Amino acid sequence: MCRNIRTLFNFEPPATEDEIHASALQFVRKLSGFNKPSQANEAAFDRAVAEVSEAARKLLTSLHTHAPVRDREVEAEKAKERSRLRFS
Repeated sequence: MCRNIRTLFNFEPPATEDEIHASALQFVRKLSGFNKPSQANEAAFDRAVAEVSEAARKLLTSLHTHAPVRDREVEAEKAKERSRLRFS
């Protein structure tokens, strides 16, 4: 489940709201153990996703680095190569 959580900092263009929400959703799924919560837990689950999204957004906007900006396509290729080496 957590392998779907991607690094979102220091990319050009910056992380989108959809990417932040997807990471928050995966994080809350992992913590709760629910892929899809029951109706009884849905409000708490959705609230947690919203709160984690907000915290992630605040974190991403407050971080600073002197490192060069990363390219999403290059990082995706690196990940594919690591996966190929790992599972070959």
